[in-house]
Amino acid sequence: MRIEAYSQVQKVYEAKKAVKTQARGNAGASDKLLISGIGRDIQVAKQALAGAGDIREDVTASIKSRIQSGTYDVSAESFADKLLQKFEEMR
Repeated sequence: MRIEAYSQVQKVYEAKKAVKTQARGNAGASDKLLISGIGRDIQVAKQALAGAGDIREDVTASIKSRIQSGTYDVSAESFADKLLQKFEEMR
């Protein structure tokens, strides 16, 4: 290996480093984050959803009680229709 060739390559890289450091001379500038009105609305909605439960007890309570009492009856035809409808929506 030729040492002088290494020195020459190193000088080239040092010159590029000096140019990059001079370009970053904006030491007095500061970064700012501005959130739009829509962004704030989205944050409020996310917080509201985070506080809500995953299960709507007002809807599921009646079904749950009918299942426990043994009076909940699902029509096989109705179930098949809804299953096919969901399948068609996914296509």
